[in-house]
Order: sequence, then C-alpha cells, then structure tokens
Amino acid sequence: ISRTATYKGFHFDIGGHRFFSKSKAVEDLWTEILPNDMLVRPRSSRIFYGGKFFSYPLKPFEALLKLGIFKSVLCVLSWLKARVFPIRDPRNFEEWVSNQFGRRLFNTFFKSYTEKVWGMSCREISADWAAQRIKGLSLGSAIKNALLPQRYNGDRTKVIKTLINSFRYPRRGPGMMWEACAEKTKVMGGTIETGCKVTGCSYNDTSSSWTVEFTDRQGGLRTIEAEHVISSAPMRELICGLSPAVSERAKDAAESLKYRDFLTVMLILRDRHMFDDNWIYIHDPSVKVGRVQNFRSWSPEMVPDSDKVCYGLEYFCFEHDGLWDSSDGDLIELAKRELIKIGLAREGDLVDGCVVRQKKAYPVYDDDYARHVTTIRQELESRYPNLHLVGRNGMHKYNNQDHAMMTAMLCVENILADTKLYDLWQVNGDAEYHEAGVSAAEETTGTALRLVPTRVVAAPELAPEG
Repeated sequence: ISRTATYKGFHFDIGGHRFFSKSKAVEDLWTEILPNDMLVRPRSSRIFYGGKFFSYPLKPFEALLKLGIFKSVLCVLSWLKARVFPIRDPRNFEEWVSNQFGRRLFNTFFKSYTEKVWGMSCREISADWAAQRIKGLSLGSAIKNALLPQRYNGDRTKVIKTLINSFRYPRRGPGMMWEACAEKTKVMGGTIETGCKVTGCSYNDTSSSWTVEFTDRQGGLRTIEAEHVISSAPMRELICGLSPAVSERAKDAAESLKYRDFLTVMLILRDRHMFDDNWIYIHDPSVKVGRVQNFRSWSPEMVPDSDKVCYGLEYFCFEHDGLWDSSDGDLIELAKRELIKIGLAREGDLVDGCVVRQKKAYPVYDDDYARHVTTIRQELESRYPNLHLVGRNGMHKYNNQDHAMMTAMLCVENILADTKLYDLWQVNGDAEYHEAGVSAAEETTGTALRLVPTRVVAAPELAPEG
C-alpha cells in the first residue's frame, strides 16, 4: 500500500500516507531519500454524517451548530459521565472510545465508520486498535486544540498525530519515495527482485542459514542462500511456507489471524471545486464508501489536467465477498452514484475511472489476535533466531509507515551488531522504543525524542567507493 498507482497520467495513493513522524531518524531518512521532492501540505479532513460535513478534529462550536443545542448538550453530558464513571478496564473498541468521548459521541462519530472499515461489531474489535490509532485524542484534547491549536515547536513527542496541522508529502505520491530508495540501493550494489513469489523458506539448523525459494517474473524457479531473512509478508502466509514446519499450535494460531481487504475506485471528474480536503470520512451508513480522497489536495502534481479532479473512493471488504468480486465497471458506477448522493459530484461529471484491489491491507485486531501473535512469535524466536519480522503485516500490527520503518531500521541494527540490541516488539505505534515502560531515548540521551538508530557506518572493507 506504499506504492503510487497511475492511470492515464493521474496518480493516486493507496490508502493515503501523511509523512509525519515523531521520530527524527525517520524524518531525516525521508529527507535523505527525497531531498528536493517533499512538499509541505496543509492537513484538512472532515466527517460526513447525517447529510452534513463536520471538521475533523471536531470544532466544538461548529459541532454545536450542526448537531443542534439539544444533541450537543447530551453529548457533553455523556462525556462528563464517562469522565466521572469510566469503564475501568476497557476491553474493546466501543468501551475505549466511549471512555474518551462519551457514549453519545461514540454512537454519532465512531460506530458506523469503524464497523464499515472492519466489517464487524465495535464490541468485537480489541481496545488495542483504538489505543494505537487514536492515541492521545479525546473530546477534551479536541476542544483544547480547537481553542488553542497545537503548534509544532520542534518537540515531536508533544504532538498528537491526529491533530497535526501540516505534513510532508512526495510530489508524485509515496511510491516516489520508494522508487528513489530502490535506485539508491542499486547504486550501492544491492539487488532488488520484483514481480516474484516466495514459495518456501528452508532453515538449516546446523549452519544457521536459509534457502529461500521463489518464482521470478518469468515463472522460473530460483533460490537464494541467506544468513538472515527479514519478512514483511503477512504472518499467516509466512508460517505456511517455513521448513522445518512449525508446530500445529503455531499453524492453528496463524490460520486464526484475520485480515481486512481494501479497494480504491479512482474517478476522474470535471472539476467543480466541490471540496479541498485531503480526505473525507464517510460515516453515513446509507452508502458503502468509507473515505473519499482528493488527490490534488495531497499534491497538485498528482493531477495533470487543471480542469479535472481525481478522487479516490475507498471501500473496505473481505476478499471474494460481493464487493471484492464486483466488476470494475460496476464498482465505478457504484462510486459515481455514491459520490453524487453525498453531494461531491453531479450527473455528467464522470470522465473515467479505474479500480485497484489490495489484499490484506489491514491486520484485524479481534479479541484473540494478541494471543495468536504471541504464540507465533515465541515459536519463531526459539526455532528460527535469524528470521526477523518487521512492518504492518509482518508483525500483524496496524501501524503507520514510520512505525514500520522503525522496526526495519532497528532490525538492521540488530543484524549488524550480531546481537539483539532491540526488541522490535517494543516499538510502539508512535515508533517509540520502550523497554520495561521506560523510553530508551530518555534513558540514553536525556531527551524526550523517540529512539533513533545511529547512522550506520560500514566497515572500511565493506564501504561503497566514494
């Protein structure tokens, strides 16, 4: 999902990626890879609910006006009740959000959208997901930010990501970042094989080495010998391809992991200047679309024609359900119809469109996911010490891109040091490394900045020329 898709010169982001991190190391790496191609863009998003658009984060006076005084008073009273009588040990998403916002605001602004995203009841979603994705946000912080907007003063740790006012973004989407990274890797002598499918990973316990089997883009069977394997593949798929095989207990745990799939319907339309937000969250249950992106608001270079707009309508589904298996033509028609229904387009505006499907976009946080992940993790660590799991699907963690990058960066530190300097599972959702509840950055540097790996300097005999 980090790629940028292109259709007839129009570029679109698969999922929307704001380049903002509390980690200076991650920010510096982005700058190093794309020193001259990062734009600073204003953050703007809204919620569509009950036929009305609400700013997100919520602006108290706007919400008061649009919800009406009676409903607003009930929402505030509900929040006050949650503060005085909170659920002591919130076990699921509904309980966690109700603690932060009150039951009425949960039902108004969180329930329908969240269930649309995950395809399951909020009571079946682990509280871990809420704590990770909307960390630091509550009705109180939203009101405070509306009255006294937070300003970035150089201390990233004090910024609530959900409330940032601006972010960086590559001129032609996130794929531009990783295309540049790939080129730098090749210049340094690295090899990148694309269009391949790994068919097996065999571990030799005697030599502590790996043989990775895969089919290349021409369909040929090939192997690679390796001392270490770093995997960002879905945990469920990785487990099935390991040899010697994992235990039945670990297999059962892997088979129990669930994923939510995702598709983007990209529409090219005549530009009527309907909205300038980066995206709009569609909480209205009368339509299936979950979010609408305006790619020009991410970067003007995403849209080559000044008379056109490019919108991405995001639908959350399961592979091979009715939505996933619909034809591209039917999905484009559905997206057009729903865009008109919510007032973001008119009949006759559609010029063209395409569909991109993304399997396993989101690891599901159900009641049992943590137990299954622990089972798998413990077995892999004991039997395959030089197999390293990183990233969102690799660790079955619904993280942001900076967290995924930090796990990979610390993984490399471990490999170069030939010892486990860092436990990658201690990198939290903000890419902070915590050990025994203490920030390692504070412990070692006396600062509140997130732990950043030092720039790796190659040994003289391994250093690239120049």
